[in-house]
Amino acid sequence: MATGTGGPVAPFSVWDYVVFVGTVLVAAGIGLFQAIRGRKKTSSEEFLLGGRQMTAVPVAMSLTASFMSGITVIGTPAEAYRFGAAFWTFGFSYAIMSTITAEVFVPLFYRLGITSTYEYLEMRFNKLIRSIGTSMYIIQTTLYTGMVIYAPALALNQITGLDLWGVLVATGVVCIIYCTLGGLKAVIWTDVFQMIIMLAGFVAVIARGAVVQGGLGKIWDDCNKGGRLEAFDFDPDPLKRHTFWTIVVGGSVMWVSMYSINQSQVQRYISCRTLTQAKLSLYVNMVGLWITVSLAVFSGLTMYSIYKDCDPFTNGDVGAHDQMLPYLVMDILAAYPGVPGLFVAAAYSGTLSTVSSSINALVAVTLEDFVKPVWKNLNEKQLSWINMGMSVFFGFLCIGMAAVASLMGSILQAALSIFGMISGPLLGLYLLGMFWRTANSTGGLTGLIVGLVVTLWAGIGAQIYPPLPDKTNPLPISVAGCNNTHNMNYTTVTPWTSQFTLAPLPDERPALAETWYSLSYLYLSVLGTLVTVIVGLVISAITGGCKQKKLHSDLFIRRSDLFCAGCCKDSEVSNLEINEKVGSDLKGSDNAGFIDSQFNTSEKVVEKVTKL
Repeated sequence: MATGTGGPVAPFSVWDYVVFVGTVLVAAGIGLFQAIRGRKKTSSEEFLLGGRQMTAVPVAMSLTASFMSGITVIGTPAEAYRFGAAFWTFGFSYAIMSTITAEVFVPLFYRLGITSTYEYLEMRFNKLIRSIGTSMYIIQTTLYTGMVIYAPALALNQITGLDLWGVLVATGVVCIIYCTLGGLKAVIWTDVFQMIIMLAGFVAVIARGAVVQGGLGKIWDDCNKGGRLEAFDFDPDPLKRHTFWTIVVGGSVMWVSMYSINQSQVQRYISCRTLTQAKLSLYVNMVGLWITVSLAVFSGLTMYSIYKDCDPFTNGDVGAHDQMLPYLVMDILAAYPGVPGLFVAAAYSGTLSTVSSSINALVAVTLEDFVKPVWKNLNEKQLSWINMGMSVFFGFLCIGMAAVASLMGSILQAALSIFGMISGPLLGLYLLGMFWRTANSTGGLTGLIVGLVVTLWAGIGAQIYPPLPDKTNPLPISVAGCNNTHNMNYTTVTPWTSQFTLAPLPDERPALAETWYSLSYLYLSVLGTLVTVIVGLVISAITGGCKQKKLHSDLFIRRSDLFCAGCCKDSEVSNLEINEKVGSDLKGSDNAGFIDSQFNTSEKVVEKVTKL
């Protein structure tokens, strides 16, 4: 077929299968190598945190890869194709997120020497709030990981013909292997490899697209004429899906909630050997996110340049928006054996990195928050076997959730939105505990519940009554240049409005549908954070928060924590014995959290802090 004129694409070749399978085997091999290399280091701490001896660059690449899932690899280019380059302005959000996480959250978590992020909630509030926070994380992560496995598998199955359930199971099994045998080190080093593969996939699409279209300048010119380069919309309307303000303000809070308190991310940067390395990993990660989102957006712009006169979705060549990029790959790269296989490997590298990160983090929080408090006398060998057993359990649980996702249909996006809804109230709870000494457990719990209810109300309402096109701003497309128009889906030049046809007709929509339910999804995290903090402070004041016993300063953000990378004096860091033993040296000394002669368990941390 002629590129960009519609019709079927070439199937996967033998060499494509070879490249794809080879990439997966290399990923598994890295896990096995780390298992063999560290076979003498079988402690639970080594398994979950890599002995806290990791350096900044591999951790940074792992941080980037773990949230650049297969959904991102496939979905971001489709976003740029449909709505233009506005998604690129998330680069500002990444910078704000990296700075806040590195300068506010990292010093606190690093100083306390925690393994599970939710240990802090017990230190600051109580065991009930810690258990609730952990349970919320386990539920959202398991569900989200199932979506991450299923969504790209479905898109690629319908384009390449790869067996859907075979790929689903294979994905889970590969992750189980290197998570079970290699622990966090295997996950991080595998993420480094997978990050390289993801970036190579984007570069291959852009390079071939530039050749097909006659240069990058032609792509840029086509996108400019099609309105795809209008990235900065300064409209303050909070109901518009993507504006400069919704992305920079709402997106920053959303990404802070994902990076600063999400166990999958925290577990990485606290595995660094020094505080300086931990902070540096986040800033290097910021650059990695910039590069990734730039390549992903430009891949989408390349796709628009090629299909500007024959939209594959409108023409019936694909059945879903997320199939656009796989379709493009098979269209323009099928003549190069193995290259489509590289792209499929890139999409699945994103999936593998996210799934492996989730499994390792789920094991960490379950062990620290539920197993150790009940069975306090487990030895290292028993803990190691429990770690490996839980890796297998959570791996198959995530595969099971992928099976559930296959039954959800249009609810798939709703499940992904819920992931963001939960993060906002949790971030509010942490901020409440870290910045306000008057906040007590009653206020924290009430604020968390109210914040969660409010965000779920707004988010679920938006799924039932989706925002109308005037708030989502879909850009026009065309089918004028198609050679064949089989299975025509739509006849208008803005077919993206059709995604809302399942919603009730305008006269059936309640008044809230045009206001409350139309709130940009990026503001859900902001809403949850603000409601949790405000309600928490009010309830704490009513229930005697100002009269509670004095809490130790190590549980709060201090002036010396802010924008202090390796320049703080020892005397400004800690007054507790535990802090002298767990990462109190901010000058770049080795992370003492897991040095045998200085190690204290999380239970001792909690006891020492709560007694003061």
